[in-house]
Amino acid sequence: MGARDAEEEWAVLMRAAIAGDSGAYQRLLLSLTPTLRGVARRDCARLGLDVAEAEDIVQETLLAIHLKRDTWDMDRPISPWIMTIARNKLIDARRRRGAKSPLPIDDAFDLAAPEAADDGVDRQDVDRLLGGLGERQRDLVRFLSIDGHSVREAAERYRMSEGAVRVALHRAIKALAALYRRGEK
Repeated sequence: MGARDAEEEWAVLMRAAIAGDSGAYQRLLLSLTPTLRGVARRDCARLGLDVAEAEDIVQETLLAIHLKRDTWDMDRPISPWIMTIARNKLIDARRRRGAKSPLPIDDAFDLAAPEAADDGVDRQDVDRLLGGLGERQRDLVRFLSIDGHSVREAAERYRMSEGAVRVALHRAIKALAALYRRGEK
């Protein structure tokens, strides 16, 4: 599928998802994942991050897309909106690592874009959604996606395998999506 075809497919699926079509939303996430994974792997390698962190970045990006999907302007292309979220998650990963590796000067301008101001409304929405999860899921989502820790750190903290952490995060995201669809935000 070409970039233009992907753009059209993602926009159609996101519009349907915003209108309440959960099947379209699932198809959107399945369609986005390979592209996001490729971008995350490439950018991790380019910026000197461990390529194994790419999957964490993909999961964080998908969660952010879910939480922010109502912010997409349907009159604008969706790919730049999605890639901005992915880029921000990459920046977050780099910051968590203390930016110990040198950054090529050509990349500095891409990473230096200012972040949007937090007016507190997003935090309230997140807190309401997370309130519908069980304590363990809520703690895991906060630890990984909000506090910015890695899957490896979560595995150590919760005494789980990294695979079990990923499965638990996936289930938590699925539960968040169901809560969101039911309007419990």
